[in-house]
Amino acid sequence: MPEDMIEASPPDMSEATPEDMPDRREGLALNRALWDTRARIHGSTSTDRFYDVESFVAGRQTLYALERELAGDVADKDLLHLQCHFGMDTLNWARLGARVTGVDFSPAAVERARALAERTGLAAAFVEADTQRLPEHLADGFDLVVATYGVLCWIADVKAWARGAAMALKPGGSLVMVDLHPAFQTIATVDPLVADWPYGGGEPQRETVTGTYAEPGMPVPAHDSVQYPHSLGDIVSAIADAGLTVKHLGEHTAAEFDPRGILSRSQDGLYRLPFGDTHLPVLYSLRASRS
Repeated sequence: MPEDMIEASPPDMSEATPEDMPDRREGLALNRALWDTRARIHGSTSTDRFYDVESFVAGRQTLYALERELAGDVADKDLLHLQCHFGMDTLNWARLGARVTGVDFSPAAVERARALAERTGLAAAFVEADTQRLPEHLADGFDLVVATYGVLCWIADVKAWARGAAMALKPGGSLVMVDLHPAFQTIATVDPLVADWPYGGGEPQRETVTGTYAEPGMPVPAHDSVQYPHSLGDIVSAIADAGLTVKHLGEHTAAEFDPRGILSRSQDGLYRLPFGDTHLPVLYSLRASRS
């Protein structure tokens, strides 16, 4: 039968990527514009909460114990860092001996990451791409795929994201994730306690952003953005559906830093939600392997 006579099947929207659905295309464009702005301003002042570029260039390690423990010894391993922003953590994995590639959808972030790699003399490749549709040349190329802190809330299609991570792994390779716990993300304020974000479901949540988590007092042009709530069940199921075997799933009531500016610092120096002795989780960690 000639190709032009073949009846096209209706699109399977359960497998649709952001480019296939108008609302997701809009969300992707809005979020890219937001992160282009953030990539240009993060680390540009001495009062930035997270991105002290000068101390990083001087040798400061930005990775936390949780992701380093999950990843193990990365020396001489090929490591892909998803949603790498402007590359500080990616380059820290390089300092630990990994051969690193960072991926981010923001052209401003990728440009700045390449400049930072050149400044530090650390070998790294940076790729501009949507992590829900990774380039095929990354397939089967990595011992580790790493994604940490503020990752999946920006992802409309968590199944496509997980398939991409699985595709990039070599047989026997591992996905390593540390991210904000979905229960923690539902909380807007702790005094008074206000929980106003959905727990899972993936429905887009639109917001106009007028600042940045890295420096709340900095004036930033207003940007519309779209985030997506995914429950822990949504996330683990997506990773399993992608063909990966979950080897570790941890839920953590304490963190080494305060990612959203609402946690209390305990006497041991760790940050927790201030709800008595039984604390709610603020982070989760996951390691899954490709057979």
